[in-house]
Amino acid sequence: MISINVTKTLNTADGVLNAKFTIEIRNGEFLTLFGPSGAGKTTLMRMISGLETPDSGVIEVDGEVWFDKSKKINLPPQKRSIGFVFQDYAIFPTMSVRENLLFAAETAEQKQGVDELIAMVELENLANRLPSTLSGGQKQRVALARALVRRPKILLLDEPLSALDPSMRQKLQDELALIHSRLGVTTLLVSHDIAETVKLSDRLASVVSGRIEKLCSPMEFFSPQTLSGKLQLIGEVLKIEEDAPVFIVTLLVGSSIVRTVASADEASELKIGAHAIISTKAFNPILIPLNTHKI
Repeated sequence: MISINVTKTLNTADGVLNAKFTIEIRNGEFLTLFGPSGAGKTTLMRMISGLETPDSGVIEVDGEVWFDKSKKINLPPQKRSIGFVFQDYAIFPTMSVRENLLFAAETAEQKQGVDELIAMVELENLANRLPSTLSGGQKQRVALARALVRRPKILLLDEPLSALDPSMRQKLQDELALIHSRLGVTTLLVSHDIAETVKLSDRLASVVSGRIEKLCSPMEFFSPQTLSGKLQLIGEVLKIEEDAPVFIVTLLVGSSIVRTVASADEASELKIGAHAIISTKAFNPILIPLNTHKI
């Protein structure tokens, strides 16, 4: 169990923000920090890692105190069992894929596990290549594998896939889900992507103005309605075209274009650029707008 109760004064574009984060994270779960830019998501992650120091409070992981202001305890990042993956990869350009991972290893056992991680992220044929010869998706795989070399208790992912094209992003989402399932590492993700959040997360923490406003499943957050449909997809509304007496709605679902029929009442609640859930029941699609004010 990860227990966090900290405060931090943040200087944001909207002025000074007195953040207070209180949350308990279950061992082995995949939790996404979701909310607007400047809400404090990355700062919370950096405080967990030790890259930033809270103004007050306590961070405790499996009974071990990582930070306690009153007791003057503040473990440095290298003493915290974390792996951190950034958006910009942050891998060493003069080292090969294998050398990047070996550099992160501390023990003989960890070094022996390097080839297993390289295989897990499907880079066996590129293990001796330099980062400059790799694609963006391949570099991000290297960064992910390197973060896992020491078998950390917590894996921190700060929008690691946001710079990738949709098809590569989907592929790496699948790989992240598989790695999380295989290793069981507690994972925290910062994301603005609804489909990514729903696909990967056990729970979602809604971060607004330096506070965790809600903690629940992604579907409960995005759609308060209870849906009984057998298939549910989340898409971005691209077009709404009238074809009386109905409307044709075109959505982007992942990297695929989906067109479906909506009634006049359903279409009136949809907006171009907003997100909607496509739910099917007995082969009749139902379109329900997402709570866009939360995004």
